[in-house]
Amino acid sequence: MAASAKRCVSSALAAATAFAASVGWPLERGAAAPPCSALLLDGSRAISVADYRGKVVYLDFWASWCAPCRESFPFMNELERDLADRGLAIVAVSVDKTAEDARGFAASHPARFALALDRTGTCPAAYQLPGMPTSFIIDRRGVIRAVHAGFRASDAPEIRRQLSEALDEL
Repeated sequence: MAASAKRCVSSALAAATAFAASVGWPLERGAAAPPCSALLLDGSRAISVADYRGKVVYLDFWASWCAPCRESFPFMNELERDLADRGLAIVAVSVDKTAEDARGFAASHPARFALALDRTGTCPAAYQLPGMPTSFIIDRRGVIRAVHAGFRASDAPEIRRQLSEALDEL
């Protein structure tokens, strides 16, 4: 390859890397889970991902306007029922702008797991969400094991497998 072509390719790669850093790509498997704190939907206290260190965390980002979120809540209730005693914690963070919107959704789609609200967008920004909903499986050491953008019922077996694998590790 000619020197000028190499410089062109090198410049293009540098520009692409800078662009990716500026827009923020989704966190990937193996990355440390970023700090994230949000107020519980009932307003009683703030919770943080770090509060669950030592547990496997299924961290889900949702919104009242998100159609697939309506399907994911019953699934997360099943996960809570089936896997909480093995060390699973489910934390679902709403990105709604108002507590009323999030509470209205929660009233129609009851949850047996922790519901939080992040009106500031700090947590979604830290996790660089690619879409809604997005969920992260975080192992006991605070490492992201899997990222799921969107939710389809057909995803459930793979998510369960990934959670079981993480729960089996000590």
